[in-house]
Order: sequence, then C-alpha cells, then structure tokens
Amino acid sequence: MYLAAVCAGILGLLVFGLGIAVSMTRGATNTVIGFNPDPADRLYKMIRAHGNATEFNPMLAILILFVGSRQPAAWLGWVFVIAALSRVLHAAGMIMSPTLAKPQPLRATGAVGTYVCGLILAVETILLAS
Repeated sequence: MYLAAVCAGILGLLVFGLGIAVSMTRGATNTVIGFNPDPADRLYKMIRAHGNATEFNPMLAILILFVGSRQPAAWLGWVFVIAALSRVLHAAGMIMSPTLAKPQPLRATGAVGTYVCGLILAVETILLAS
C-alpha cells in the first residue's frame, strides 16, 4: 500500500503543482482570465497540461489506491510507478514542447503509458471486485 500511496501522492502533487504554475504564469503575463489559444503560447501550454492532469490523474489515483489496498501481485507495483511516471512525462512534454500543434516524444510516451496503465488498472479493479 505504501507504493500505491506514494504514486497517488505524486499524481496529486502534479495536479496542484501545475495549478500553481498556471497561476504564476497568469501573474507573469498579466492575464487574469482567459488565454491566447495559440499552441505555442506558454500560458496555453500550462493550462492544457494542468487540464489534462485534472482529467486523468484523479481516476488513476483512485484505481491505484483501490488495487494497492487489495495486496496486489508485485508486477502491479510497476504499473503504479509507470502510471505516475507517464503522467509526469506527459506534463513535461506539454510544457517543454515549442508548440502543442506538433507531436512531442515525452508527451506521446506519457499518453501511451497513461492509457495502457489506466486500462490495466481498470481491468484489475473489476477483477478484484468480483
């Protein structure tokens, strides 16, 4: 359960850290509300990274904590870690990319890892609940 809690905590830190980064970027750009929808705009990239994290991280955290509470097989611990790492890579790829209009390797790797781990955890949750 320790590993599950740490991974869920990382997912939470990422959501709140990105939220703080959005607020700081708003302050630095004097943008109180709204954003420029330019995929290369720094504030737009921060908002989308935060928005994407808020879409995926909570569900991953719930699944990780549920599976982690059921004394899962050791290999599932790796799924927890890869899920959390995938979310960090995805956010870094969005923020570091010159533009969101073009593919970025970290972002793509993070997205694939998120989907694969999320599906594994969802199926495992169903199996554990039966």
